[in-house]
Amino acid sequence: MSDITEVKTEKVTLDRVKELYSKPFLDLVYEAASVHRKHHDASEVQLCTLLSVKTGGCSEDCSYCPQAARYHTDVEKQKLMDVGAVLSEANKAKESGSTRFCMGAAWREVKDNEDFDNIIKMVKGVSDLGLEACCTLGMLTKSQADKLADAGLTAYNHNLDSSDGFYSEIITTRTYQDRLNTLKNVADAGISTCCGGIIGMGETEDDRIKFLHTLANLDTVPESVPINALVPVEGTPLENQKMVDPFDWIRVIAIARIVMPEAMVRLSAGRLQLSKEVQAFAFMAGANSIFTGEKLLTTGNPDYEFDTKMLGTLGLKGRVSNKKIRINA
Repeated sequence: MSDITEVKTEKVTLDRVKELYSKPFLDLVYEAASVHRKHHDASEVQLCTLLSVKTGGCSEDCSYCPQAARYHTDVEKQKLMDVGAVLSEANKAKESGSTRFCMGAAWREVKDNEDFDNIIKMVKGVSDLGLEACCTLGMLTKSQADKLADAGLTAYNHNLDSSDGFYSEIITTRTYQDRLNTLKNVADAGISTCCGGIIGMGETEDDRIKFLHTLANLDTVPESVPINALVPVEGTPLENQKMVDPFDWIRVIAIARIVMPEAMVRLSAGRLQLSKEVQAFAFMAGANSIFTGEKLLTTGNPDYEFDTKMLGTLGLKGRVSNKKIRINA
């Protein structure tokens, strides 16, 4: 028997991420912009729409989330929407220029019941509209992932949120490994993974570095990487957290672009609190997707008019649907 043990080679070393994080800001943005132009059409931005198809009442204790049942926020609990109503919203999103339609349900995990059957119908309907279909439904088993794949799901969102070390400071009702297990189930089903995190929850620079390192070294590198800026919500444990420094947000976006060059880097929550000039810098740093519409699940988001004007000013155009979807690369 051989004494040689196979050692997994890092795709991106921790030292490399540390090196990037310590780089002068403008040098980092320049490097990220160069990587972006090598792998993508820098004049394109994918427009996505995110709809909360089941709102509130979640049993989890994510410190940032107003949908947790244990927190006293303004979010009203709502049951799963009718399939027809969801497809009507998807059609409106398509008419407004979105090419990816994401459906979010405030569940801890997916249950094999009538609600999941209706989610399957939603996915099929969205796909039939010619849109990329995405879901974020909580933890997912392998068999459930297979059913979503068969229905035509393009991507599944399941964020790591932060580093493994900081994770337990913001969530105690599930483990970091639980999240990694769901990501594996999704990837094994042939669905592209959408996985990112939230900046500004009180994490250290070292946490951000380790978070980016983990993302870049997942067995299947995410096709989509949403970078959220925390939106403090009254009634949640993070309600008094200060808004993240925009330069820190852009720094994380730039590093994500460099270490995951083929991924779509998506500007997610927090855009309503960030100026168009800050967002322009984020596009320069390699971001190439935004969520449009006045809400991201339950938090505010710039309206279509703001985004249309901003993208027009920057000379950016919408990206077509299903372009270069990379699955299990």
